[in-house]
Amino acid sequence: MPGQSLCIQQLHKNYGNAHILKGIDIDTLPGEFLVLVGPSGCGKSTLLNCIAGLEEVSQGDISIGDRLVTNEAPKNRDIAMVFQSYALYPTMSVYDNMAFGMKVRGESAGKAEKCVREAAELLQIEDLLDRKPSQLSGGQRQRVAMGRALVRDPALFLFDEPLSNLDAKLRLEMRAEILRLHQSTQASIVYVTHDQVEAMTLASKIVVMDGGVIQQTGTPHEIYTQPANAFVAKFMGSPPMNLCKAQVVGNELVINDTTHIVWQDDPESLKGRQEVLVGMRPEHFKLFSEVDNAVNFIEVQADLIEHTGADQFVLFKLNGSNFTARLPAEAVLDENSIQLTIPQAKLHLFDAQSGVALLRIS
Repeated sequence: MPGQSLCIQQLHKNYGNAHILKGIDIDTLPGEFLVLVGPSGCGKSTLLNCIAGLEEVSQGDISIGDRLVTNEAPKNRDIAMVFQSYALYPTMSVYDNMAFGMKVRGESAGKAEKCVREAAELLQIEDLLDRKPSQLSGGQRQRVAMGRALVRDPALFLFDEPLSNLDAKLRLEMRAEILRLHQSTQASIVYVTHDQVEAMTLASKIVVMDGGVIQQTGTPHEIYTQPANAFVAKFMGSPPMNLCKAQVVGNELVINDTTHIVWQDDPESLKGRQEVLVGMRPEHFKLFSEVDNAVNFIEVQADLIEHTGADQFVLFKLNGSNFTARLPAEAVLDENSIQLTIPQAKLHLFDAQSGVALLRIS
């Protein structure tokens, strides 16, 4: 059965006087890979539990496909969850762990074996079916947990930070496995993570949350290149977007005595403003000598230069704010005087008080 759509309308969740989720609206298409991302405590796991039926909603509606499931028990929602902790039965073999749910539902042994074998082949764990969980690595256990969910053939898969217990190399491998699984099955997935790199690499749609409120919904490209506000701009990106205040003087953004950015394309957007937040992605900085006819010139003194092999990251301060520039590894730098420039087309502007975007980059 193909994955189903998910529709959440004006969902609220309260714990006593604590208002955790504040009017959540989400609408996905069948087969979409939706990632809920945000800092710890933003409400993303609570939202996932509400979708699963593990938490009772205080207000609002949840629909999976054409079924309203707001008040349905978890077992009646046609969902499958993959947890951070794997949640495997330690005394059962991998095969029995994967087949357990089907046996509980009264499926025939033949159908269970067929589904388990197909899922094991898809996840490349056919040779592990006779082992116990204690004999598996973390990555193998997570594959088994995914296989157990896969044999359910649910309307919706729910992943709750499934890779957070794995080391960096395994996380990279498992991201690829999950992406391959989605591409081959076209399953509908809701995936919770605090790791924005996971969100960018896995999602077809991202929901960025903070303080129980959706800050922005969009494709990874839209979220990265057109952040709706300064929070999204700062949260999505590694290293994150650089932000600092600038005074508006005519058609110039005055960051400090030596750094003036000429705002040529749309001076009307600055009218009536005395101050704005200017955003610059680390990768958009260029060495001044590399750019012909550069307008926006920034001379900085490096606090630190980090060499990562393919790149070098220059850490410096601009108008009291910490900045990072990502430059080629082969660039020869004098840490006492590094001359940078950034194209106006790559700048982001935000309201200095609310943080709302004033300019969207295409």
